[in-house]
Amino acid sequence: MMTAWIDEKLEARGLERADLLIWPLGLAVAGLWSLPFVWMVSTSFKFPGDVMTKDIEWLPHRITLNNYIKVFDYPVIRWGFNSVVQATVSTFLCVLFGAMAGYALARMRFPGRDTLFYIFLASLMIPTEVSVIPLLLGFVKIGWASSYQALILPSIGNVFSVYIFRQFFMSFPKELEEAAKMDGAGPFNLFFRIALPLARAPAIAASVIIFTLNWNNFLWPLLVTFDESMKTLPVGVAAFTPVVGTQTQIEGYSVAMAAVTILSIPSLLLFCFLQRYFIQGLSQGSVKQ
Repeated sequence: MMTAWIDEKLEARGLERADLLIWPLGLAVAGLWSLPFVWMVSTSFKFPGDVMTKDIEWLPHRITLNNYIKVFDYPVIRWGFNSVVQATVSTFLCVLFGAMAGYALARMRFPGRDTLFYIFLASLMIPTEVSVIPLLLGFVKIGWASSYQALILPSIGNVFSVYIFRQFFMSFPKELEEAAKMDGAGPFNLFFRIALPLARAPAIAASVIIFTLNWNNFLWPLLVTFDESMKTLPVGVAAFTPVVGTQTQIEGYSVAMAAVTILSIPSLLLFCFLQRYFIQGLSQGSVKQ
């Protein structure tokens, strides 16, 4: 009777018996994955003398906000504003151009279409460090160093965005396009009025991933920003490292954890609010009909 009742409940929820093992395992892995984040947040509220202790304290026995106050002694708000501008504009342009490229590679017929797509995918194997120096020299030469253009333009071309939209538009109903063409719609109207509005799920999935990559981007902003006022938050947070040369400053750990906690909040909030559409977008982009 108990077995029949369990099978009935699982069937009502679209699950199988194997899910009874998969879900606890997944929760255990998620718990282990979250431990460093919990330790980071906990350390950010600790007094410097309570960080390097003999016994592990997952929760601080006394709490202080002085670590966050010390972080805001630096121009963190300015760094955060630069990061918001850089990540938001880069993500918007990257998703827009990725959707246009993905639609062209999926729905338009032209010579070398598949070859071009495979070249895009092959470019993922090229390390970012290979192109950093030529890009830096180019932006310095035209006088765009330490500017929003330098922070934004190199990141608007993302192959992953093209891939997500291309896979989605491969399964896009042809009947919608044919009906729109009969009404006299051209390629741009087809894309902006028909295809793009229906690609909300992959657009959100791509936005979450690309925004996180842009928000956490460190190497390029580090190299191209020479002015303190143009630093992004990841570059500024690096100033809180407790290791200086070969010396380790114990009192710097809690302040560094507070700075990194502040850095991680936007990406976490974005994913929490959009996780439903994020999973939906990835699953739709992985199905090809």
